[in-house]
Amino acid sequence: QVQLVESGGGLVQAGGSLRLSCAASGRTDSLYAMGWFRQAPGKEREFVTAAGRSGGNAFYADSVMGRFTISRDGAKNTAYLDMNSLKPEDTAVYYCAAARTLYYTGGPERYGMDYWGKGTLVTVSS
Repeated sequence: QVQLVESGGGLVQAGGSLRLSCAASGRTDSLYAMGWFRQAPGKEREFVTAAGRSGGNAFYADSVMGRFTISRDGAKNTAYLDMNSLKPEDTAVYYCAAARTLYYTGGPERYGMDYWGKGTLVTVSS
């Protein structure tokens, strides 16, 4: 089993920046991909970004391309999401997720993930 714990959420003004962290513990050697998803009030959970073991091969939702960056620190078993130029529409609960293999499923989440964190709330005020 793998446990994921997010941190770093909070309230930020539009145009501001925030960094989220996701600490993984347990059978982390089995993980290949880590990613971030979000769920805004009244909406389905959606894909934000994901990256492979070294943080490479990262890909992003169009809505965050150029503003958000995912990175991974293998030594710390931690993934990060750097969010810049935040917009009110970025307001959501952000979930960290991890997978042994990354496979496309379609729909708002796009990819099937094996493990999920409990989420951290990001609120962007206008």
